[in-house]
Amino acid sequence: MSLHAGPDRAVPDRRDALAAAITWLAAVAGLLVLPAVSAMDPAEPVELPALGSGSWWAVLLALTVQAAPVLWARTRPVPALLVVAAVPVLLALAGPAGAAGLVTLAPVVVVYRATVGGRRMWGVLAAVVALLTAATALDAGTTPLLLLAAVGQALLLVAIGLVPAQIVGSRRAVRAAQAGELRALARERDALVRTAVATERTAMARELHDIAAHHLSGIALMASAIDRQLDTDPVAARDGLRQVREQSRVVLTDLRRLVGLLREDDPAELSAWSLASVPELVGTDVTLQVLSSPTGEPLGSGIGPLGQLAAYRMVQESLSNARAHAPGSEREVTVDDQDPEVLVITVRNGPPTGVPAPASEGGHGLRGMAERAALVGATLRHGATVEGGWQVRLAVPRDRTDPAGDP
Repeated sequence: MSLHAGPDRAVPDRRDALAAAITWLAAVAGLLVLPAVSAMDPAEPVELPALGSGSWWAVLLALTVQAAPVLWARTRPVPALLVVAAVPVLLALAGPAGAAGLVTLAPVVVVYRATVGGRRMWGVLAAVVALLTAATALDAGTTPLLLLAAVGQALLLVAIGLVPAQIVGSRRAVRAAQAGELRALARERDALVRTAVATERTAMARELHDIAAHHLSGIALMASAIDRQLDTDPVAARDGLRQVREQSRVVLTDLRRLVGLLREDDPAELSAWSLASVPELVGTDVTLQVLSSPTGEPLGSGIGPLGQLAAYRMVQESLSNARAHAPGSEREVTVDDQDPEVLVITVRNGPPTGVPAPASEGGHGLRGMAERAALVGATLRHGATVEGGWQVRLAVPRDRTDPAGDP
């Protein structure tokens, strides 16, 4: 059990001084008013010191002495409690009969201020009860009945200060606990945001590998073909050079955007890799069919940025694979936004009409698609069609519980 409220060197503040001043003024007001109130009922007079008498000055001194510990009730509760409880005993020994009742306000105030912070000082409070009991018993007599009444009066005085202090202290503790919980929730939310950002950046880092693996491998294949066509088919070689230049521009643009996403001080446009940019991605040589939402919501409503990026990259890589492995084939992209639960994107190509590029080892393209699909909870399916072509289908679930995730 700790008896001290705070640091030993704590000093009173303005609230402590105000409490001491109000306590002294209220007690002195009672000293001035109670004799006049007692004189109004001569049938049951109360023995009180006359104004200006020696006993009156003794009571005033006792009230002044009691007001001083109120200053220290919050910072040094134990000495304050013992002093204010001892003053009535000294006054009962030296002062007039009936004067002990005038010095009961300060003990109530000190008990309240000493215990309002939720401190447990039962031993000190028991000593206060004993001192107040002794003061009342000395003032009224020492018969067993009067002694019992004195104990009850002392307990009542302590309860008057203790019960409100416990109620107020409990409410303060509840508010402090609620504030701590809000701070903990804020820290948890910040941690979740940081985790989401880290996950997003990890996915972006994966994009760097995929871009380098697909675009640069395509450039290498085209360069090999151009080397063979320089003498035999100059027209096709020039067309291949244009494709190499276009692919180089695309890979540099994609890498710049990804590096911008990974750098906090130079954010790139994430919207450039969203469902809204799919028409620009497919161009005019690919059939695009968009089945809009029947409710009129924007395309991809409810699909977060990472989900839109996964969908965009799936279309991009599927078309790149179709150009490399099924040259000259018909290609079709379908964006089905009608289902309120999922958005389905299908990329389909027919059988090749030209010479396909050699199959690459490792299959990083499909593996990257699968990893991004798993990251956003999407379902990826791919395989050959009955016509001899290839189809890739991605179903991305919507997140209706988080409006902030809508594009």
